[in-house]
Amino acid sequence: MKIAITGKGGVGKTTLSALLSYVYASEGKKVIAVDADPDASLAGALGVPRQDRDKITPIADMSGLIEERTGAKPGSIGGVFKLNPRVDDVAEGFGYKADGITLLVMGRAKAASSGCYCPENAFLKRLLKHLIVERDEVVIVDMAAGIEHLTRGTAEGVDAFIIVAEPGQRSINTAETIKSLAKDLGIKKIFVVANKVRGEDDLAFIKQALGDFTFLGAISFNNAIMETDIKGLPPHQASRDVLQDAIKIKKALEDNLSKTA
Repeated sequence: MKIAITGKGGVGKTTLSALLSYVYASEGKKVIAVDADPDASLAGALGVPRQDRDKITPIADMSGLIEERTGAKPGSIGGVFKLNPRVDDVAEGFGYKADGITLLVMGRAKAASSGCYCPENAFLKRLLKHLIVERDEVVIVDMAAGIEHLTRGTAEGVDAFIIVAEPGQRSINTAETIKSLAKDLGIKKIFVVANKVRGEDDLAFIKQALGDFTFLGAISFNNAIMETDIKGLPPHQASRDVLQDAIKIKKALEDNLSKTA
């Protein structure tokens, strides 16, 4: 199972990424959780202790490794470097491991904002393609509000593209934009999960606004999620209701995928 999760900033995509990672790992499956959001908050949502979080180096900041594998110094623009560097040992060698989950923090290539194709970008995109297309584990990618790291070749290996939406027009607009971008890459299995739902009116609003999406389920608004975040605990410890919401979403996802298999 290869899942990419995105949505407007603050809608709860990292919460959903952490919940699904926990649910799959609790079933005995090996999970690779990829933090591809520059804000890099998945470690906290997975319950990684603060002292360990501070020791996690984003892949994009591993200058020595990137230069060794691509043949070019990170930050360099132009020149010659390998577009297909070796990455098959990165998860084992550089991931943070705990409770059946391997966490990889991608980080952002320094020159990415300039639109250049630099060694860091080449390395990150090759790594993501390897994780999604060539690995056997469950891979869950917590993305930014877009599809920055995905290429057409990588997108073809994604089993499910989940957009998280909350009640609100900005969230709905972002979901529509992301869906359009995803379709341009050939992604066909696009789903939506509602988050911060306070009741039936919120749920009806999201379903009506995103009626052409396949709806997987919802996570109810729950102050306990905020409390666990403040305490540095993972969201699955917030309450039994939160965990049950995630389990239902996972089942709905698998049921939908089995219908189209």
